[in-house]
Amino acid sequence: MSFFNLTSMGGLTLAAGLAVGTAAFAAPPEPAPVPAPPAGSERVTNPVAEFAGIDKITGRIITFDVYIDETVQFGALQVTPRVCYSRPQTEEPKTDSFVEVDEITLDRKIRRIFTGWMFAESPGLNAVEHAVYDVWLKECKQKSDVPAPDGAKADATKADAPKPAAAKPKATTPDVTEPVTEPDASEPDTTDAN
Repeated sequence: MSFFNLTSMGGLTLAAGLAVGTAAFAAPPEPAPVPAPPAGSERVTNPVAEFAGIDKITGRIITFDVYIDETVQFGALQVTPRVCYSRPQTEEPKTDSFVEVDEITLDRKIRRIFTGWMFAESPGLNAVEHAVYDVWLKECKQKSDVPAPDGAKADATKADAPKPAAAKPKATTPDVTEPVTEPDASEPDTTDAN
């Protein structure tokens, strides 16, 4: 065999090898199975948000519970959580709450100073920083030592309570006059006659 024959055969062999190798790499890889999220990865909706606040003048840090859609005043701030989510105890903590914070100004006007999400795991991320007060989310809870607001109790009892008597239509009765009783003369007169 001549040198050219060997070179051309080697070139063909090399070209065939490259074609097979390229075809193997060009084939789309099978998609990797996407792991399903853990069964308990749902967020838990909580009725109570726990906040911490600092009064910068006195240096006191106070922890307070607020029911969802209720407003609690801390100093000159009014804190109203709208939702409070957390994760189950078996998962990594992730607690967040959508909060509205209003300031009562010196001329007794209410001014919104914060509306947004607060994250318990990153309290410095979206904490309310006021000249005198700071407020941040600590956690979301299912129950609180603080009694539920009257509005929540009233809504629950309204559905169970019977209708008031004034709302019921009166039954028609024949006109009957009741006998008038005369006061006993031996008892002192307690009527207010002016």
